[in-house]
Amino acid sequence: MSKPDLILLALEESSIQNLMDRVLRAVKYETAIATNTKSLGKILQEATPGLLLIGEKFDGHDGVKIAKELQDRFPTLPVLLYTEKIKPELIKGLFRLGLSAYLSPPLSTDDIVDAVENSLKNAHRVGDWLRKEVNRTTASLQKRTQISEAERIRLETVFNNIHDSVMILNPENSILLVNPAMCRAFGLNPQTAIGKPVFDVITHPDLVNLITLADINDPFQYHEVSFPDGRVGNAQFTVIHGVGHALTMQDVTYLKEVDRIRTEFVHTVSHDLRSPLTSVIGYAELVERAGPLNENQQEFIKRIQDSIQHITSLINDLLDLGSIEAGMDTRREFVQLEGVLRYTIEMLQGQIKSKNLNVHMDITPSLPPLRANPVRLRQVLDNVIGNAIKYSYANGEINVSIHFEENQIILKVTDQGPGIPPSDQPHIFDKFYRGTNITSEVEGSGLGLAIVKNIVESHQGRIWVESSVGKGSSFFIVLPVVTDLIAVVKKQNS
Repeated sequence: MSKPDLILLALEESSIQNLMDRVLRAVKYETAIATNTKSLGKILQEATPGLLLIGEKFDGHDGVKIAKELQDRFPTLPVLLYTEKIKPELIKGLFRLGLSAYLSPPLSTDDIVDAVENSLKNAHRVGDWLRKEVNRTTASLQKRTQISEAERIRLETVFNNIHDSVMILNPENSILLVNPAMCRAFGLNPQTAIGKPVFDVITHPDLVNLITLADINDPFQYHEVSFPDGRVGNAQFTVIHGVGHALTMQDVTYLKEVDRIRTEFVHTVSHDLRSPLTSVIGYAELVERAGPLNENQQEFIKRIQDSIQHITSLINDLLDLGSIEAGMDTRREFVQLEGVLRYTIEMLQGQIKSKNLNVHMDITPSLPPLRANPVRLRQVLDNVIGNAIKYSYANGEINVSIHFEENQIILKVTDQGPGIPPSDQPHIFDKFYRGTNITSEVEGSGLGLAIVKNIVESHQGRIWVESSVGKGSSFFIVLPVVTDLIAVVKKQNS
């Protein structure tokens, strides 16, 4: 049995540190805690951590700078940064330094575990290893004579065998390095390309535009590159401090093909399945008008209609999910979430009264509007609140709250239903997944929460669940608010 990864915690806030320690130990990770920079260095010398989780501030120092210094010494060590507040300049700094990821409140157990697991997985990828090696060695490219022959051969072997296309340029945009994948993609000769200006070698208009129009202050320089033979690449142009620039490209032809197939599938489902079902529903209604039916015949017709409505609902869910995943959800306008919530509650009054439920709402006054798709937000609330009603016991309570904190609107829906087993919680947002403690008598396709998650993420938000079996569940949805809108609302309230 393999030894669990050691996670090194370097956090100033003791409550956050204790939370991280408990969560990581609960999922069988080993942890080590550094209380200051001296103990941090000692642990790194005596042990081999799988990951460093460091705070934005640690022992009175800048955590990002500490992480950068440690990555120069330990280039294969992945770093996860914890920050109390996300700032654009911080995110840009993280990407420029090549740090793995970051965590910020509000946090759930799943957020912490997922971030650690993803960072560990990424650290084992060849691409991440190469980036760290390049970051560590490019600073001394002008002193290549000092690099040992064995290390040079190892770096060149990885560089030449990496699947993605890579080209390293100096500040004057002359070619320093180019790997075989880049040569194959653009028909280059590496012997003649090295040392030449990139525009003398690369003539593809998409790449020329990417390099020419690059904004050195923006770390995200992506551009789609189309080839005459139908291939499609995703190119990136980034700054490497002290060296120049890196031009990389991934072949995303297969992703484009998947999108095309998905679009065709959506149209096929819409036409070849939904249309015949509409006809069946129509003829079922005509049967009732053709003449009197006995009790059994009426029951059969009702079952046919109910089954077709269920299948139609499933098809509509699949179409919604397909269109959202395909990036077709582009409609955006200013929406008051409070108004959408009250409309949803009003439309669900029949279900609420049938189970004699008490619905309590706690809404912060003067909430700023969201830049969102109102139809999709209604869909989110219909699913989440509808689930709360569906799984609540008769005469129970449902609590719905909307609050505004740190440029975010936080929606919380809590029920007193059967709850979700811990083993089910990581999967409840998966397609077609239903809780193991839910009987087949409870209707549902298992697509509702998958649709909700995709809608929330398409609005740059987050969703998670906290639940205890026998006590109920709480669903949390966090949606960002445009900063300019916040200033307008504050001015109106002052």
